[in-house]
Amino acid sequence: MPLFEIETNAHIIITWADNEDAANGVVNEAYPSDEVIRMTKRPRDTWVISKAALGLVQKTDPCMVARDCLSKAAGDKVHAIRLYMQETGSDLPEARKVIESNMVMGW
Repeated sequence: MPLFEIETNAHIIITWADNEDAANGVVNEAYPSDEVIRMTKRPRDTWVISKAALGLVQKTDPCMVARDCLSKAAGDKVHAIRLYMQETGSDLPEARKVIESNMVMGW
């Protein structure tokens, strides 16, 4: 059964269907108010999402940076968060999450 990628005005749907009409039926049943913008029959039966396409690729390992910041801050969480924000350009919630999760793993 082919795999279809269906983009609507509100969703991106990945589904198996026998043909395009059946894939349209899946959309109409699940999201009757959505308008199909694009439908692509995938060349294989596997769906892969590129992290780079989503902007999730990082040049450095956040855990390595967090551990380095914790080391420089001698385990002081607030100081380590500030250092992490300076080194990575992260916002406060992201820096806090990374530092705290690395504290749990050994600091």
